[in-house]
Order: sequence, then structure tokens, then C-alpha cells
Amino acid sequence: MAAGSAHSKASASQMRGPSDKKVKLDPVDYAVISQGLIAAAKEMGTKLVRSSYSTIVREAQDASAALFDRQGNVIAQAELIPMQLGPMSEIFRACAAIYPPETLKEGDFYINNDPYGGGQHLQDVFIFSPIFFEGRLVGFSGTTAHHLDLGGGNPGLTPDAVDVHAEGLIFPPSLYNYDRDWNGGSLERLLASNVRVPAQTVGDFYAQFAANAVGAERIRQLCKKYGASVVTEAMGELIDYSERRFRAALKEVPDGVYHGEASVDDDGLSDEPLKVKAKVTVTGDSIAVDFDGTCAQVRRNLNCPWASTISATLAAIKSALTSPDIPFNEGVKRPISITAPKGSLVNPNYPAPVRARMLAAYRCFNAVMHALAQVVPDRVIADGNDSTDVTSISHLDGTRYQVYLEVYGGGYGAGPRMDGCDAVDSPLANCTNTPVEAADMDFSHFRIIGYGLIPDSGGAGKQRGGLSFFRRFEILKDGVNFAIYSDRFRLPPLGLFGGENGKRAACEVMRAGKNIPIASKCKVDLRKGDILTLYTAGGAGYGPVKDRPREKIAEDLKQGFISRSAAREAYGYDSGA
Repeated sequence: MAAGSAHSKASASQMRGPSDKKVKLDPVDYAVISQGLIAAAKEMGTKLVRSSYSTIVREAQDASAALFDRQGNVIAQAELIPMQLGPMSEIFRACAAIYPPETLKEGDFYINNDPYGGGQHLQDVFIFSPIFFEGRLVGFSGTTAHHLDLGGGNPGLTPDAVDVHAEGLIFPPSLYNYDRDWNGGSLERLLASNVRVPAQTVGDFYAQFAANAVGAERIRQLCKKYGASVVTEAMGELIDYSERRFRAALKEVPDGVYHGEASVDDDGLSDEPLKVKAKVTVTGDSIAVDFDGTCAQVRRNLNCPWASTISATLAAIKSALTSPDIPFNEGVKRPISITAPKGSLVNPNYPAPVRARMLAAYRCFNAVMHALAQVVPDRVIADGNDSTDVTSISHLDGTRYQVYLEVYGGGYGAGPRMDGCDAVDSPLANCTNTPVEAADMDFSHFRIIGYGLIPDSGGAGKQRGGLSFFRRFEILKDGVNFAIYSDRFRLPPLGLFGGENGKRAACEVMRAGKNIPIASKCKVDLRKGDILTLYTAGGAGYGPVKDRPREKIAEDLKQGFISRSAAREAYGYDSGA
């Protein structure tokens, strides 16, 4: 049994350096500084998105940013991608264990994307920059971005990768210097030589450095106004505040052991579902999650590295058991412990491929939610299109690659008080959609010819599941490479407490009048004239179908969310029209 820790025990006093003296925080100063830290992290996220080159960051906002103390504890973070943010401190510590923070100097930075060195999948590259004030290290700013292409065996993504090395360029936990190694230096040239769209990838790296610089400057401004010791003390107190709030929330949950499970459709090689099991133990003001019983790691890229398992578990617990106004920092992680068998789907052994780790991570999220539904039914949601449908449509035109990658959502699961949201990304990813206009401007090998909601795709219930959507592409050139990893093609999103399941996902190509089904985890060569359509899954319903108010059914009919036949079959409702 391999154990992983999702928390740090450092208190505010332990976070002070040897030269720091205990300072008494003025409550007003603390309020201003703590909100300043949170605002700075959000500003970093905005800078990262607005400075980026690729559609996956610029439009879909598949990136994250955070501020850290000197030990790498998360202080504050931008409200972007939960999946990337949860384990950022663990990814930092993998670097700090080799290159101690006290040895760093101006211009140095950590970099890490190694799934077996604290990271997640290769496309999420984490960069941490030290923040100095008057020659003294006061913290770190950190960012990650999903890079459109980092090499590997296939543009965008490699569904049939046999190991992690086939998935792209690996940055082990490393230390570099911006002026020496980047900014035209050897590291930048090495990266540019190993990716298919260097201007795009290198440009997004520069956006990460720009966002880190913004965070550093905001911290220095706070230090200049209040003093470094006061700011450091406020960092620790903000973490302690989140811990106190979270432990108080946990005390309201009845002690006990609760079980949940969920399954990935398959591994792309067989039809066998991949089961994820979670045992959730609540004891006073702490909570433990054990994934013992989860299936073994697989040959395809669905394996979920440990950092990703931590992140998915934290997100489920935080969303179900705490108030949204509790800052998500290191303090929230302290009462949580997470364990999983080594060599399992959610804690694989090197060198298993991991590119599609979101699919297994979502089943961690689902399994924990299903367990918590037994004890806090009014705080959980039903399953949705929580699989992160990822597609890549790429083309080599002479010597120039065009790589388009999109992260899709679908219907959100319904909850105890509201219907599921329609056509949004899932809880762990939280990406926005890439506008049709942006795709048209950047890519010439396809065009989007259809995009809309799918009626009747949300599961019926007292609260209806969110509607899924379709996106349809016309392929404009021969030799287009299409790759996909997705889920919910076989096993639908499950309803809760009498709610019905959501509609399953699908993908197809229309070629010369013939419809060709596309598997959920594969790559296909497309031709000029092909019509490619992706259908995402709908959210499941919550609560007994018979309890849905008649006026809500009537409104769904009016809006075209459900058909008249579905209203009759699911709800026994007939408008008489």
C-alpha cells in the first residue's frame, strides 16, 4: 500500500525563517494583506490567459496560477483549473528536495512535468519562480499551462502510447536560470527543437514567466508597505484560517466509513470496465480516503499519476463538504489523508503512459462523491459528462504543423436544489469552450459547421441533468490526423436518489454518405470532405422523477430542452398540444 499525503503540517510560526521574529498581526492589516494575496493570484491567472498564444490556454483557459510561501505551501490560487491546482505544493517539493529554496538566486526557476517526479501528465508544465525582497526569499509564484504539443508519437495526443516516453518531452524536477537558460538560451532552443509548433509552445512558456513576474511584483509591493515579516506572518495565518474553517465543517459530518465506486468504460483495448473504489473515513475533524480495491494499472494512457489522484480527491471533498468562501490553500489539505495501492490505476508504476489520466481521475471524484452521498446527500451532485472529452485535429502542410486541441464538457449532473448546467466543462477541468470564430482564424484544415445543445440528453429527475452538446467539423484537407480520448460511451452518468441516467457520448465520421462510428480512445486519418461529429454525454438526474414540478417540465418543453415524447415517457406529462 502506497500512501500519499495531501497536506502539510507547517503552522504559521513554523513558516517563519530563522531570521524572522514573531510579529503581532493587526487584524486590519491581515485582512488587507490576505485579500491582496488572493487578488494577486487571480491577477496572475488573468495575465497567463491573456498573454498566451495557443487556443487551449487563450480561449479554453486550461492553465492555473498560485502563490506559495518559502516552503512551497499554497497560499492563494487563481480560480481556474481545480485539477492542476490541488497538488501544486507536491510538485514544488519534488523540485525543492533536489534544489533547496535557500540556495536559489534571482532569475532561478523550478520546472517539472514528470508524472513520476511529482507531476501530472507531460502537457501540464509547472514553473515556480522565487520571490525576493531586499535580497531575502519571501515566497514563490507558480504557474502551469496545458501545452498544445510537447512532442511525442502523435500531434496533440498519442492514444496508443506504450509508455510515458512516447507521450512527449519530460522535464524532471529541475532548476534553471531565466537569463542563462531561457530567453534565447539553451533550454528554450531545446524545447523549440522538440515540439511541432514551437512559436505556440514557446509563447505559452513566456506567458507563464510573465504571470509569475506579476505575482512576484505584487508580493514585493505588499512587503514594501507592511514589511516582509508581517507579510510572511499573514501568509501563515491565511493557511491556518482555511484549516480552522475546514476542520469545523468536518465536525458537522457524522463519523463513519462510507464506500463508493465508479468505472471508466474501458482501456481502449478491451471492453472491460476499469473500476475505482473509494473508502472514505470521517473521524472528528479529519477525513481519510483509501482507494484499495481499485483495478491495476493498464497498458494504455488512462493511468492516473499520484498527484492527479490527490487533486481529484481534494476537489470532491472541498466541493461537497466546505463553503465556497473558504480559500483553497494548504490549510484545506491538512485534515485530509489519501492512500492507494502502488501499481493501481490511480497510483501507477513508471513508465506507464498517463496522457488521459483525467478519465481515471474523474472516477476518483465520482467514487468519493458516491461515498459522501450516503452521509451528506444534500451536498453532492449526480454524475455528469465528467470525463473530459479531448480531441486533437492536426495537419502537416509542407513543413508547418497546425495542431488544434479542444477540451469538451457536456451536461452537469443535477443537485439537490438545481438542475444540472447545460453544456459546460466538468468540475475538475473547468475549461471554457473555444469560440468558433477563434478556431476559424487559427486553423485552415477544418471548419466548424455545427454546434448546439442535444435535447433529451439530461437525465430526468426532480432536478434534471444538464444537456450535452454536439460539435461538427468539416475536414477541408486530406491527411488530417484525428485523435481522441473520452469516456461515457458505454457506461452512462449515473442518477442519484431516483434520478435517471444521463445520455451517453458518441463520436462519428460521415464519409461518402456512410456513417463510421469512432471509438472513445483512438486515432483516425481523415480525408477532405469528411464530416466529424462529437456528441458529449448529458448530466444525470437527482431525486424521484415523479417529484419534478409540472411548471419546470412545461418550461423545458418551451425551451426545447426536452421533446414532447420524452415528457410523456419520463414524466407522464402531456401538454395536450
